[in-house]
Amino acid sequence: MHFTRTLLIAILALACSNIQAATLIHNIAGYHTTSDGLESFEALIFDDGKILATGKLADLKEKFPGSNARDAGGRTLLPGLIDAHGHVLALGRLRQELDVRDLSLEETLGATRTFAKDKAANEWILGRGWNQVLWSGKRFPTKSALDKLDIPNPVWLRRVDGHAGWANSAALRLAGIDRETENPEGGEIIKDRLGEPSGILIDNAMLLLERAIPQAGLQQDKASLKAAFKSALSLGLTGIHDAGVDSNTLQAYRELAAEGAIPLRIYPMIAIEDENLTTLLKAGSIGAPDQRLYVRSIKLSADGALGSHGAALLAPYQDKPDERGLLLHPEDKILSLLRLATEHDFQVNVHAIGDRANHIVLNHLYTLHKDNNQKPYRHRVEHAQVMLKNDIPRFPSLGLIASMQPTHATSDKNMAGDRLGEERLEGAYAWRTFLEQGTKIAGGSDFPVEPANPLFGLHAAVTRQDRADTPQGGWRPEQAMTLTEALRAFTLDAAYASHQENLIGNLEPGKFADFILLEKNIFAIAPEDIWQVEVAETWVEGERVYTKAD
Repeated sequence: MHFTRTLLIAILALACSNIQAATLIHNIAGYHTTSDGLESFEALIFDDGKILATGKLADLKEKFPGSNARDAGGRTLLPGLIDAHGHVLALGRLRQELDVRDLSLEETLGATRTFAKDKAANEWILGRGWNQVLWSGKRFPTKSALDKLDIPNPVWLRRVDGHAGWANSAALRLAGIDRETENPEGGEIIKDRLGEPSGILIDNAMLLLERAIPQAGLQQDKASLKAAFKSALSLGLTGIHDAGVDSNTLQAYRELAAEGAIPLRIYPMIAIEDENLTTLLKAGSIGAPDQRLYVRSIKLSADGALGSHGAALLAPYQDKPDERGLLLHPEDKILSLLRLATEHDFQVNVHAIGDRANHIVLNHLYTLHKDNNQKPYRHRVEHAQVMLKNDIPRFPSLGLIASMQPTHATSDKNMAGDRLGEERLEGAYAWRTFLEQGTKIAGGSDFPVEPANPLFGLHAAVTRQDRADTPQGGWRPEQAMTLTEALRAFTLDAAYASHQENLIGNLEPGKFADFILLEKNIFAIAPEDIWQVEVAETWVEGERVYTKAD
């Protein structure tokens, strides 16, 4: 009897201590999406990194007496936002390399000259972000423009989409690329009228040059990843799906995970180009859905990008009638790689932008669907950007997720019509069409192609406008999302896309306390202003990991 009474007292004491440790966040406008739609609440309580409840303040105080109350000052509370398609290492490296996003040609050349001043003569000048579509004439630049800077360094500047690069003569020489170099499979060396390399390399041709660039070491990669984590948390991201990592990056992630140095949730996709692909697949998944690092998918790029005329189209480009873009791998190889992944129980995430690439990928995913007796892998089409209208309905029948990036539409709006023509635009950036047939959209940004700020993505999804409020009324506004749908794409459906919706994505009891506090209520302001809202705090597993400086 004495033992029983002692045990009961101990249990009650433990229960009381747990209640005492619970944190009650109040004075908030809280929102999350569930299977029933948008739910609002005025308070949230969590303990030991997990959500206990959301609801009215009075109800939670009564149910959880003695909890530690924290006044959020009237801020808006949302689930932690998830970017379902970004490039984490590239984001971290932007801080060490030359960033020429949104610059004119003249500004890009000036920034390159300035950046090279403090570099040794043989040190590579690496950068990213140029976009000829924004320049007068909209033509690709040439090596001669870089050569005229009269700097001894090899220069390599990737286009904003990462699917083309611009080299000077020094870089081409070091890579051994000359008039005799043939185009690789899935790539193109742009040559001038004399047959000499112009300095522009498209898609797989970029690899010919990048093999000559000294590779960063493990410690440098870890530092770049940490820089990206810090940036992501400041933007309200508590999860990222890293779209294509090689074995070196994967090793950096594993070491950081072992050190407890990953402060948010990372879902890397193993790049099929990695020479160790088969070994990595045979080793199986890494981590688990409830861990900060979880690996169980691969990334394959079927084609290039629209801006560099590399997206694979069924009919010629409207502004280049002799070109239809590039498949980066033969059709049969795409299928064999996808099959290899599923044989080892890995989800496949396939980059497909042009309507030809999407059609081929859907055919292959149909084959896998039959082969695997409809096992729910939740395969994804990354971008699903330009679709045949009769291909879109194939998504729900195959259980596919459309991983789409709203800011791509608002960035591409000024050139997509030139590339595609009006008829093909009917199946392009078609978010509303996907949603109305029940297809889940996993929202992302494709950073650093676009800014990593997920509020920019929510804004673009709802308004179909850029951040200068153009065009008036939105570009092809019939395909816009509601704000509830956009929030779901960047939370619950992004979590579904990584098999984690039972743990994250909204703030239901038992899920991780991953949430953010915003300075303004995005459901109460004009949609055009959503992109300007700032993140005040970011929390992961009940721990505050970012606070905006006053």
